[in-house]
Amino acid sequence: MDSLEQLTVEKPIQKRSSAEARLVIAGPCSAETEAQMFETARQLQGTEINYFRAGIWKPRTSPDSFAGVGEPGLAWLKALRSEFGLATAIEVANARHVELALKYDVDLLWLGARTSVNPFTVQEIADAMRGVKRPVMVKNPINPDLDLWKGALERMLRADVSKVIACHRGFNVYGKALYRNAPLWEIPIELKRAYPELPLICDPSHIGGKREYIEDISRKALELGYEGLMVETHPNPEAAWSDAAQQLTPEAFQEMMARLRFRRHHTDNPSYTETVDQLREAIDNIDEKLMQLLAERMQFAQEIGQLKQANNIAFYQHNRWSGIIENVRNAAKALEVSEDFAMKVFSLIHMESIDMQGE
Repeated sequence: MDSLEQLTVEKPIQKRSSAEARLVIAGPCSAETEAQMFETARQLQGTEINYFRAGIWKPRTSPDSFAGVGEPGLAWLKALRSEFGLATAIEVANARHVELALKYDVDLLWLGARTSVNPFTVQEIADAMRGVKRPVMVKNPINPDLDLWKGALERMLRADVSKVIACHRGFNVYGKALYRNAPLWEIPIELKRAYPELPLICDPSHIGGKREYIEDISRKALELGYEGLMVETHPNPEAAWSDAAQQLTPEAFQEMMARLRFRRHHTDNPSYTETVDQLREAIDNIDEKLMQLLAERMQFAQEIGQLKQANNIAFYQHNRWSGIIENVRNAAKALEVSEDFAMKVFSLIHMESIDMQGE
């Protein structure tokens, strides 16, 4: 697979060593007018972006919502690519979109969350992209399904599309939450474990849903080692035809990028390596002890379950669980451990104990 450095444009805005390679994509949620596109590109020219993004076709929830300008927007993209020297990126949702994108020399194509959820559509796009040596980015499916995301990426890789990127844009979950889409960071982390060489970037705009959340989400992603960001920008976000609340002005985008720090995955500093190895060895020893203690606890829980079975007693005991909660919270306060974290851990342990008692 090509390195992240090879995924950037032939003449990047800002040259970096391979150790510092990063992918930054910015531009409006939707291509609205030629003037809006050119003004956004003008304000982004000279920044550290590698690709200028714009939505040409928009898979909207409501049929009454703005669904994109279609092919005319591709002509605008091609013109601004020539005018400003910016490589371009768009979302595609079917084989016809791919055909048109290639016709207008779009540099990077991505599959959105409503596309990656459908294996039939992903395969159609993979077939249309077969042998095309351009970067293809696959966003996570809209629902939290790691296997679907893996499957979409695999279809692209097997189509001989060697330049493949994963993009984390959050997941739709039931109920109200702080963010528009739940990050569920554990899912992209597990994806990275399965595909360590696959570039992983974050779309903080769609996770946050509001511009005030974008910087914190971006920082979190970079702290986790993400290799890039895709951020929606618009010269007048309040007047945007789609996703107005989550777009930044190009100026605000540049100010945010100046405050963010991309993280390296490795260092040649021997002092760092030696110290971290020692600390990790200590953690490994603690983990082994934790596993031994968990095994012992589960053994006791199993014995209690046998007694409950023999005496026809319900496995779940409200008073007992209330006592455990009180003990855990008191211990967490005394040891300066997050109460929320401690309760998550012991809730899992308690449910596993109940399950074991029923076996």
